[in-house]
Amino acid sequence: MEEKTKNSIKIYWQHARRYYWAIIVMVASFIIITVVDVWAPLYYKKLFNLLNVGTERALQISQLIQALIFILVLNFIAWFFWRVATWVASSFESSVIANLYNTCFAYLHKHSFGFFNNNFVGSLVKKVNRFTRSFEDIYDRIMFDLLRLFLSTTAILIVLLFINPWLSLGMLVWIVIFLILNMVFVRYKLKYDLIRSEADSKLTGVLADTITNNVNVKLFNGYKRENDNFGEVNDYNRSLRLFTWRLGVLYESIQGFFVVLFEFGIFYIAIKLWAMGKLTIGDFVVIQSYLLVIVMRVWDFGRIIQRLYESLAEADEMTEILTAPHAIVDIPGAKKLSVNAGKIEFKNVDFGYNQARAIFNKFNLTISPNEKVALVGPSGAGKSTVIKLLLRMHDINNGEILIDGKDISKITQESLWQSTAFVPQDSILFHRTLMENIRYGKFDATDEEVYAAARLAHCHEFINQFSERYNTYVGERGVKLSGGERQRVAIARAILRNAPILILDEATSSLDSESEALIQDALANLMKNKTVIVVAHRLSTIMKMDRIVVLDETGIKEEGPHKELLKNKSGLYYRLWHIQAGKFICDAGEKNSQS
Repeated sequence: MEEKTKNSIKIYWQHARRYYWAIIVMVASFIIITVVDVWAPLYYKKLFNLLNVGTERALQISQLIQALIFILVLNFIAWFFWRVATWVASSFESSVIANLYNTCFAYLHKHSFGFFNNNFVGSLVKKVNRFTRSFEDIYDRIMFDLLRLFLSTTAILIVLLFINPWLSLGMLVWIVIFLILNMVFVRYKLKYDLIRSEADSKLTGVLADTITNNVNVKLFNGYKRENDNFGEVNDYNRSLRLFTWRLGVLYESIQGFFVVLFEFGIFYIAIKLWAMGKLTIGDFVVIQSYLLVIVMRVWDFGRIIQRLYESLAEADEMTEILTAPHAIVDIPGAKKLSVNAGKIEFKNVDFGYNQARAIFNKFNLTISPNEKVALVGPSGAGKSTVIKLLLRMHDINNGEILIDGKDISKITQESLWQSTAFVPQDSILFHRTLMENIRYGKFDATDEEVYAAARLAHCHEFINQFSERYNTYVGERGVKLSGGERQRVAIARAILRNAPILILDEATSSLDSESEALIQDALANLMKNKTVIVVAHRLSTIMKMDRIVVLDETGIKEEGPHKELLKNKSGLYYRLWHIQAGKFICDAGEKNSQS
């Protein structure tokens, strides 16, 4: 058994054993049901034997009714404990599944930012759903199928042993052979089922890719090419599906053949024993009843085992995530960060996203309390990396990052994030109300505090245009709002948070000139008495910073106020400024000529 499969079973058992009382009740119920199922045919045996003997009619009727009453009582007992088992199973499964969801949610969100960058959202959601659904399938197969198969066959073989050892032996031999053949067939068929599953996933991927790119398919005349490609993939999938289905049909035919031989063989032995006076007519009723139970239990054994394999395979994907250690964790005894001044220091920091390319080598940067610093430079220079390292989205390879003299690797991540307010370039909102999205910056904020923050960020104006106002749902990822509106909501959230360290990563990039002008004052108010780091290309934001740090692939190239940096006409900042200023002047000239 693979390690991941063992871990899946281990996780399921850890959650299931919390409700050990439910497992005990269900197993006990199935034992009672099995005893009744095996016991009831013995009264049918008595019933038919009474019909076959020539006793006094009145006494015979009395005994027949008595036997019927016993059968009724037994069936009622079976019915009652079946209801108990299914009632407890419903409560048990729903509780365990809910706990599994909670475990997946809690562990998943503790993974690092890098983990989520390397995994698709839809894929993670699907893995969580498959993991919980797999538990339900595995539990049902074990409890309702395999357990009942074991209990029924064991009880029947014991009863037949007392009726006649040869009948019991014959049935045992057939059951063993039948189950072994099922296992061999399932293992043989499973590899083709996995290949078919991969082909089915590929077919789904091709379909999804072409639907997503439907505009390209039309405008670049790709319809016939894509149609032919999809047809090839679909035909391969069809051939695999047909092959696996035919394997199933073939084996069902073999199963049916074995069942016919089994029934013939058992009754052949029974007739021989009856001829020797060792069996009664009632014994034939018992044998037939037991045959039906055995065939019913073992017929789908192959499918049950196959479904168990498939469910465990589906669970393995999420198990891999649940057993993978979190990349970034708090050290034992980590302290909470309390920011008094807001001084930030990068000391001899080495960092690279992979071994092949280092982003920083002995990188040093000090930001004084309440200083406003802008990070500029070409793409790939490490501007956003500075922010990611400060927020501990990644751990550095060597060196230290300090806030007020405290190493951020030795403080709790929650307290670090509590001390910062971050406005990213692409502000993603929850599919919740505007009130909830803004209040996410401060969970205990009053409505009035939310309104005040919204006014400062100039959200209040467009929010009041919605019929539901602050109770308006913004859609998944905030799609019902424009880019500028989402950005202003994110800024309102940061204003409400009022953390001592403010980080803006292209925070005004999604705003048009009018919207940007509206929030410049708000940003100025927001930056007061805070240590601020800004990654920005917008000239209006850069010019107002206390210091501009210019980065390139080698590290810090230049630093200083805007006017000082422009004095160095051979510097990188001067060149970047004039590239942007030239574009700004051209855009302004075009706008004036059009007006």
